Amino acid sequence: LSTLLGELSKEFKIVLVVGGGDIARRYIDIGRKLGLDEKSLDIIGIASTRVNAQFFTMLLENSNKDQIPENMEDAIKLSKKYSIIVMGGTTPGHSTDMVGAELAEKVKADLFIIATNVDGIYSKDPMLHKDAKRFREIKIDDLIKIVGGTDWKKAGSNVIVDGPACEIIKRSRIKTYVINGKSINALKDLIKNGRLVEGTEVKI
Repeated sequence: LSTLLGELSKEFKIVLVVGGGDIARRYIDIGRKLGLDEKSLDIIGIASTRVNAQFFTMLLENSNKDQIPENMEDAIKLSKKYSIIVMGGTTPGHSTDMVGAELAEKVKADLFIIATNVDGIYSKDPMLHKDAKRFREIKIDDLIKIVGGTDWKKAGSNVIVDGPACEIIKRSRIKTYVINGKSINALKDLIKNGRLVEGTEVKI
């Protein structure tokens, strides 16, 4: 993935928002069992995303190795300096889905791509339900119903696209796709040619 993004950054401006993944969820689960409040759990999750972001910058040339942005303003400034920037979370109550959607809105991105660990958006969790149906495309209002509305749930929530991000996608009409982050060729084709080989397009 880092090789592909480095290659694409020679043609396109790329802003990458990384999540905390399983590491963040493990810390959050432990913290919740120990009685930490949601804000504290969010802070732990955000710290995990920033460590992941810092690690990823080390794999990329012409990236923001010396400064991981902690807010939108810093991210936008750095995007003018580097061809590719990487960041994590910002503030409690804002998931990295939401951060990515908001940043895409502010920089007027051509594409907002959510790279995840499944092959698109399903009718229900495909990890738990073998009969889950994958959508080639889905209307944003239907996606909002699947994820349970536009409200923020809790730290460590693991949904395909969270509610607050859906709300931003809807209002800003960002061209949005959800694909498997391990499908390197599909990601390349989508960015370079605007062609969705696999995954789901979110229709406004």
